[in-house]
Amino acid sequence: MDQIIESLRQMRQYEDHPGKFWPAFLELTTRLARARTGMLLIQGQEVGTWKKRGIWPPEDHHLIEFPALNSVIEQVAEASVTSRCSRNSARINGSTKADITVMGLHLEVDNDVRAHVAVFLIEQINAAVVEQTAELLKLVADTPASYQQRRAARQARNDIGRLSGTLELMVILNAEKRYLAAAMTFVNEVASRYHCPRASLGWIEGGYVRLQAISHMERFDKKMEMVQELEVVMEEAFDQNEEVLLPPPGQSTAVVRDHETFSRNHGSQFMVSLPLRQDDVPSGVLTCERSEKPFSEAELSGLRVLCDQAAQRLDDLKKNDRWFLTRIADTVRKGAARLLGVEHTLAKAMGLLVSGALVFLLVGAMVYRVQSPFVLRSDYVKYLPAPFDGYIDKVNVKVGEQVKEGDILLTLSTRDLLLEESAVLSNQIRYSRDAQKARAEDKLAEMKIAMAQADQAEAQLDLVRHHLSRAEVKAPFSGFVVEGDLEDLQGAAVTKGKILFKVARIEKMYAELEVSERNIQDLTEGMSGKIAFVSRPNLKFPITVERIYPVAVAKKDQGNVFLVRCSFPEKMAGWWRPGMGGVSKITVGKRNALWILTHRTIDFLRMRLWW
Repeated sequence: MDQIIESLRQMRQYEDHPGKFWPAFLELTTRLARARTGMLLIQGQEVGTWKKRGIWPPEDHHLIEFPALNSVIEQVAEASVTSRCSRNSARINGSTKADITVMGLHLEVDNDVRAHVAVFLIEQINAAVVEQTAELLKLVADTPASYQQRRAARQARNDIGRLSGTLELMVILNAEKRYLAAAMTFVNEVASRYHCPRASLGWIEGGYVRLQAISHMERFDKKMEMVQELEVVMEEAFDQNEEVLLPPPGQSTAVVRDHETFSRNHGSQFMVSLPLRQDDVPSGVLTCERSEKPFSEAELSGLRVLCDQAAQRLDDLKKNDRWFLTRIADTVRKGAARLLGVEHTLAKAMGLLVSGALVFLLVGAMVYRVQSPFVLRSDYVKYLPAPFDGYIDKVNVKVGEQVKEGDILLTLSTRDLLLEESAVLSNQIRYSRDAQKARAEDKLAEMKIAMAQADQAEAQLDLVRHHLSRAEVKAPFSGFVVEGDLEDLQGAAVTKGKILFKVARIEKMYAELEVSERNIQDLTEGMSGKIAFVSRPNLKFPITVERIYPVAVAKKDQGNVFLVRCSFPEKMAGWWRPGMGGVSKITVGKRNALWILTHRTIDFLRMRLWW
């Protein structure tokens, strides 16, 4: 127990990675609870769910495969969230005797909304010892929170230290007015602060890394073997655009072949090369060497911050600390490279397209066409009205069907007419007999009255028989039914004169265009164009303007329109029918492209802003 308490005291001072802290903490608390098994549970996103994040000893992992035990573990974990410490009994092998005590301890964690619970499986002991164990575990429940707070405080101190060192170095760099002096200051400060026997700075010149400065070395020959090897090392980091650490960490995928060669040749056991980036593009490389100890994570983080902050200042000095003609030439070269190079190809292509489009709009010409809706019309149209008041008996055709002259299109009911005919015929016979009887009795006046009534009945009979002869509505000529969908109206009443059918011939049809008054001044007789039907927009048919009606027609949705009659220079298709419509485009001629796109807007503004 004394060893466990000492270990817990050391755990409160733990400074290693969290991935090592939690297994060590779980092992010590399991020993402190004198438990058979300990496990760490973290509350899931859904209410009542828990995720197992660790178990000690690992060989007891098979215990969580028992459903009954899992249920008890989750119940204890849920209860521990509110009561800090909870316990229950469980059976492992299905025996009637409870042989395991499940105890849960709610752990205090920092900056985490999910609950953390340590659960211990304690072999059955007396209640007093279990209660004592629960109180003892409560004393260590705050250890994770304490560890996290210390780690956060230590990280904050390190960040402040790195920031302070970076600011001090930037103050020194900003005081330098020449590039080489700033480069020497940079590498000397890095070597001094990070205890590096040698720190070197390389910069990109002509697509290659060229060594600029070596710490504590005012001059060096660029043809020296060591200088050339250093440039190769820096190019290895530059080509990969990532820091290269030697020896490489286990999870690293960086290529370190040139670093290893340099290390063997010059005895630098530990090396790191970091790119100096501007907008994620490397412009230089810093290489640091050591022989005694590797670079820690904190030192690497500090070097990254230094490189990120110093890159812009060094680049500015590099560009400005040159002869002015060299600066001008470099600016022109870079501008030409940006304009003609492969970078930003899409943006350059879009720029060229936009420029070409603007030039075309200003000086180019396009074919201008006047667009308007059209309807097929026929000169040979016959309206067939109802011959008398009656009821529809039978409909033989539908809209769109072809009919021949004399075909019966519709039949009106003759029942009432036949009854009326019988009644009128009966009256005629009766009046004729009355006239004969009055003549036999020499009653002249009664005879004339009866004869007049008989003549009236005969005239009425002729009218009824005339209606009977017209009860069948027939096609006046061969053509197509373009109106009169009466199939659903069988048995319905119709009044005399109501239009039942509209029959049209298709031999001579024309297109009737409805041209807006804003475009009519552009059209003249003889112009050509094309039409496309709504039913078949993929087909285009030529037309010729034949006549422009001089009077405008008011349309509800289109305003004032002029009717334009167009003929078809080619043979009409067999599927055309009067009443079909679509869109027409009449070719007016070539106009300026900018005018075509803007003339409607300009006309609108002229009308609105005119005073």
